[in-house]
Order: sequence, then structure tokens, then C-alpha cells
Amino acid sequence: MRLVWRRGAMRLVLVSAIAWAMLVLVALAFHLWSCSSSVAFLSALCKKDSKVLSVLDSMGLSSKPLHRCPIPVVDDPNAVAIPKRTPNTIVKKLSYITVDKQDKDPSPLFGGRQSWKQREESFKLNSTMKVHCGFMKNSGVDMDSVDVKYIQKCKFVVASGIFDGYDIPHQPSKISHRSQKLFCFLMVVDEVSLDFIEKNTTVKIDKAGGKWVGIWRLITVHRLPFDEPRRNGKIPKILTHRLFPQAWYSIWIDGKMELIVDPLLILERYLWRGKYTFAVAVHKHHRSIYEEGDAIKRRKRYARPLVDLQMKMYYYEGMQPWSPKKRMPSDVPEGAVLIREHTTMTDLFSCLWFNEVNLFTPRDQISFGYVVHRLGDALKFLMFPNCEYNSLFILHRHTREHSSKVEWAKTIDEIVKKGLKETRGGLGLWTPYPADLSSVELPAVKRTSPAG
Repeated sequence: MRLVWRRGAMRLVLVSAIAWAMLVLVALAFHLWSCSSSVAFLSALCKKDSKVLSVLDSMGLSSKPLHRCPIPVVDDPNAVAIPKRTPNTIVKKLSYITVDKQDKDPSPLFGGRQSWKQREESFKLNSTMKVHCGFMKNSGVDMDSVDVKYIQKCKFVVASGIFDGYDIPHQPSKISHRSQKLFCFLMVVDEVSLDFIEKNTTVKIDKAGGKWVGIWRLITVHRLPFDEPRRNGKIPKILTHRLFPQAWYSIWIDGKMELIVDPLLILERYLWRGKYTFAVAVHKHHRSIYEEGDAIKRRKRYARPLVDLQMKMYYYEGMQPWSPKKRMPSDVPEGAVLIREHTTMTDLFSCLWFNEVNLFTPRDQISFGYVVHRLGDALKFLMFPNCEYNSLFILHRHTREHSSKVEWAKTIDEIVKKGLKETRGGLGLWTPYPADLSSVELPAVKRTSPAG
């Protein structure tokens, strides 16, 4: 009886395994067929990031084409000639407001209390300008003295940042010996991320007390100024020139990215060759900020009514949807890579961009195009093809997904009643706007991309 039972159980297990394998193969076959199906509903299944296709990719059974193309860089970093710095022409002197006269708070807001009038004046270009640009006196983002001393020597910077423990540093590859000596690789982290990194990778401490993960010098910032980790991450990203004031050139990459191109070749390709001072990639899917705003709402990346409010302000102020008639190939960038020469004009652009992020939503891809629109032809910058952007780095997943309750709010009343309103950022959304927006209707958006 035992022998019969064992044989029967083995047959049952074998039959079950075969049936399960057949079921998996049928499901995969259906999924792959649906991708090329002419039936709209079926083909739509493949337009999102598919976990099934990801599994097939890892098994080598299927692969989604990488949106990459060769970058026309020179072959030898040692052959790159570093040019003279670009002279300051339109804006020759730029300084920053560090104290708001009307602010009596001993712990002021990091972005200050910019009025609507000050915001409007900041877009009027003069040879000498003074604007809000974060880093208000006693507002936070303090660095350790050992790091302050270290960054004083950094003229060429590759910068990145990790906040709230969402990533670990990824080591750049293909970095020439010349670039290793020329560039400072600076990874800005908060205390939570430093603790996470120390627990999950090797952190070395040099004789001066500096902390390193491979080529990255960890720059710890204290007293974070915003409630949202995403807003805190915008400080080193957008205000690189304020955090590292000695820098002549900088390349920003998001913390989840692994750089795979020599930074000297990047500067030569995207700045020096065309005599640009700012370079960023075109967004893969969207050209109009209204398309981007619609996608943000679909993906629930910030409260929908607040995204709408920001876009209504921009539309009221003359920001039209992108069209081929515009001088730029897109109003929406892939903001994970920013390449800059720190001229006064580039620094002013960064300040104005940050001020919009500080006043409104932290979704910087919406406000980028608006600031470009307001400055007109004053900033000479390059928007390069998205396929080149994807050839600059390898994208890694976050260690965990970020989410906040405000992202799911459907109405402004819900935000107020549930206490979801940010207390230190986005205050422009809650300050009475100097015009009636009730009759403003946003442009219709045709959802042509699979994003979201």
C-alpha cells in the first residue's frame, strides 16, 4: 500500500508540474501574441512596463528594444582640449537674496517668501540681478566642515544625490585617469541615506574624516528644509551652483543611475562642441508640459488638483502647448541628467527653475519649460535626442518605491481636511494668485504615449 501510494503521489506531482508548465507557456504565448495584435485592447497590454516581459528578458527569451543610440563623442579623453570659460554677457553680475525683510521667523523657509511681484521681476533680465535662490540664512542644508573644505577645490563636478534611503551609490565606469584627477564625484546624502548606505555597502573614511563609497565622496547635509524627500532632492540637482559654488562645470545624474561615459567626453560633446552652457535630453514621450502634467496625474505623482492649478497659472501667463513651430524640440526634458557650465545666465536659470519648484509642485519637468519660455533666447542651451540620454548611463531600480499621501489626494478640500498640505514647500499654491483663474480651461491633451 505504501508503494502504491508513493507511486500515485509521484504521478500526481508530475502531472501537476506538467500542467502548470503548460499553463505558464500558454499565458506567455498569449501575452507575446497580444503585443503584436491589431486588437487595441490586447496590444495595450504591452505598452506598460510588463513584469512578464521583464521575466522573459532575464531568461533571454524576449527583449524590448533599448531606446539607445551611439553618442558622437571623441575617442580619447586625453585629446580633449578644455576651452576658455564662456564670458558673461546679458547678466554680468548675479547675487542672491538671503533674508526676507518681512520674515521675522528665526527658522526661515529655505526658498524664502518670494512675492508674486518679486517672481515677476526675476524674469526681467538686467546686467545686475539679485534673486531668490534657496539657502536663506539659517534655513538648513548644513554640511560638515570637512566636506566644506573638500569641495572648495572642485572646479569640475559630477554630482548626484540620495535622500530618504531610496538608492545606494552606483560606481561610474569607463572613467579615464585624467577625469579621475580632474573631477570631484560628489554624492549628496541626508542622514537617513547615510545610515542606509553604511549598512548596505562599504564606506571608507580618509585621514581627514571624509567618507567615500568607491569614487563617490559622500557629502552629508543636515537640517533638511522640506517635508517631501523629492523636494529635498531638488536642492543638489537644480542648485548645484549654490551647493558647490567653486564649480565651473557640473554633470548631474540621479542617484539611481550608473554613469558609463567619461565625464570629460560628455562636456566636450554637449557643451564645448556647440558652445552651449546648458544641455539636457528631450523627454522620451512628451513634448508639451500639459502632456507631462496629465501623465503625472495618471501616475499619481502629486495631488491632481495642485498639478492642475500650477498648469492653469502657466497657461494664463502665456505658456502655450508645444508645437513644431517652437524653437526648441520639446518643452519637457528628461531631467535625470543635467550638463552645465556655471555662467551667470545658467545660474540664473537654475535659480528661477528652483523658485518655481519651491513655489508650486516638486514636478520639475513641468516648470522647466515654463522658465525657458519666460527667458526666451537668453539661455543658449542644447536639448539632445533621448536615445543619447539612455546611452549615458545604466538605470537601476530604487531600493523601494516612494509614496506620500498627498499624491493620492483628489480634491483640495481633501488635502486641507486631512492635513496633507506641505508646510515648507509649494506655498505658492496656497497664496492668493493675483488674477482670477476660475475661467481658465487647460488645453486638451491627446494621450498618445504609453507612459503611466
